[in-house]
Amino acid sequence: MGWGEFFALASALAWAYAVILMRRSGETLPALELNLFKNSLSLLLVLITILAVHGIGLPSYSATELAIVFFSGFLGIAVADTLYLQALNTMGASRTGIVSALYTPFVVLLSSYFLAEALTVWQWGGFGLVMAGIMLVTWRRAQTEADSEEVRKGTLYAVFAMAAMAAGIVMVKEILEQRPLLWTLELRMLGGWSGMVVFITLRGSWGKVLSRYRQPQPWGMIILAAFLAGYLGFMMWLAGYKLLPASVAAILNETNNSFIVLLAWLLLGESINLRKITGLALTVVGVIIMLLV
Repeated sequence: MGWGEFFALASALAWAYAVILMRRSGETLPALELNLFKNSLSLLLVLITILAVHGIGLPSYSATELAIVFFSGFLGIAVADTLYLQALNTMGASRTGIVSALYTPFVVLLSSYFLAEALTVWQWGGFGLVMAGIMLVTWRRAQTEADSEEVRKGTLYAVFAMAAMAAGIVMVKEILEQRPLLWTLELRMLGGWSGMVVFITLRGSWGKVLSRYRQPQPWGMIILAAFLAGYLGFMMWLAGYKLLPASVAAILNETNNSFIVLLAWLLLGESINLRKITGLALTVVGVIIMLLV
């Protein structure tokens, strides 16, 4: 296993543990405020890391590259996150989770068309096993009937969210390979953070957002979750895309759903059944195939 594979899998594990932390904290801070806090903290931490590693010297990005990186963050963080949250509010978590499995196929298709990447036969086999495992792990029978119009709208929101997220990472792939990782990470996050600031401003929601921050929150757990998801995990996520073909990195990243189920069983005592165990096994076999080819 090379560094690219390590970073892709480690980022999935970091994200999964961050999700568990948020579950344990009771998710008392709404998603919009949490995302803004996560991105703000991450911007600061990455800037500190840049100063420690590179000093104050600025890298040489062309105007086109800067625009692409900034727009990639806006599209992949601000737009995609907003659409994803809208899908959650419209049709619920279980259906949204199933539709979110489209992220990897979107990355595979876009990277094949724009980056001329191609999976081998064995990699396609590993991809199929990983996706089958994820579907088994995340699928659950709906407990209540949902309005068909809400499901239709929610599905559209989720599909466009996954498409925007995939497009955001594919468009920045070549720049990741050629420019400093930390600076590209910072600029991309700045694009996403700026998009959220504009969104909150246009909605006139700053009063509500700040009042949420003033309320008692499990800040220790929230800060750790934000550090894992927005700083450490996000850095390793982009490092995986820097070192691997985008399609391979995306497939390995999909293991985060299996990690979430496994950690929820180990740390939260949530139930695990034969279907989930089978899904975990398929995911592991698929990842092993991806690592060996």
